[in-house]
Amino acid sequence: MSVPWSGEGLPPAARERIDGARRSGTWSSALSTGEFTAIRAAGFEPVGQAMGSAVYHVGRAGRYWGYYDCLYLNAGFTMSSAPGPVALSGDGAPSAGLVEVFDNARRTALDRLSAECTALGGDGVVAAELTMAPFPTQPNCLEFKVIGTAVRARGDVRSPRPFTCHLDGQGFAKLIAAGWVPVELLIGMSVGVRHDDLGTRTQAMSWGNIEVDAWSELVGDVRADARHQLELQSTRQGGDGVILASGSLRIWREPCMRASRFGGEGEDHVAESTMVGTTIAHFDARSRRPPTLAVMPLGKRGERLRARLAAVESSPYGDPAEQRRIAAELAELGDQG
Repeated sequence: MSVPWSGEGLPPAARERIDGARRSGTWSSALSTGEFTAIRAAGFEPVGQAMGSAVYHVGRAGRYWGYYDCLYLNAGFTMSSAPGPVALSGDGAPSAGLVEVFDNARRTALDRLSAECTALGGDGVVAAELTMAPFPTQPNCLEFKVIGTAVRARGDVRSPRPFTCHLDGQGFAKLIAAGWVPVELLIGMSVGVRHDDLGTRTQAMSWGNIEVDAWSELVGDVRADARHQLELQSTRQGGDGVILASGSLRIWREPCMRASRFGGEGEDHVAESTMVGTTIAHFDARSRRPPTLAVMPLGKRGERLRARLAAVESSPYGDPAEQRRIAAELAELGDQG
């Protein structure tokens, strides 16, 4: 019999799984042998796999809800060649509401991942993989899932909030050794809409090899906005920088809703840029001295000097001064070498 769940805290199935792991005294992970060894070398121990997921209904993504409004005032005039704007979600365009839905879903999944990590006694999650996919039985629903391995520091200092990062075991260990710590897995997302005006259509249908200025502007602006959103999130989380995990760009066409109001059949191009990364913070500002390596020569000194002298004498480029110096050292050694 299923247990009713309010949506707060751990889902009942997750609570049951974690309680079972505690009773058995075992833990599971998706770490390779190399990752496991690297994490232990960095002073951490894996405590189990953690997961967070959320299914969101995104029924308002269609053009009739206004998310893909190009904001082009001359959209109803097919012969207008006046350049239109790129309606960016980051600038407050109607598509900002759609980006907010995706961001809320991502935060919900991450919060549940962090809750599982805390329940396992972990301080953070490494090798966290975030996926967004259509729900099998409902195409207009998306499942946001993030899964990784919870780890715990061997010392007494505990993190106030579990960190989440996409770095694998070796990458995490290198980060810690360099004096940095992961903070949170982030997603920077931007949606841009650009109307296909007369100039754009003319360039796109040209017989020559020319740049389609409007579409170059569209993809450039939407990528820059996604990076900017990632930077803003990093700053809010107190991070000093972001390590990028992946980036993607989707482009498709939509019938222009503004042109349809005037009985026209104009089109817009929509670009969606998504960048996933981990924000990191510096925890050790002290400069570290490089390790020194002492190299002791092997064999008797006299034998080495005689071999060097023979090499200098036989070389057409031998230095007479070097030859005299080696001979003097051999004379000083006498029978000791």
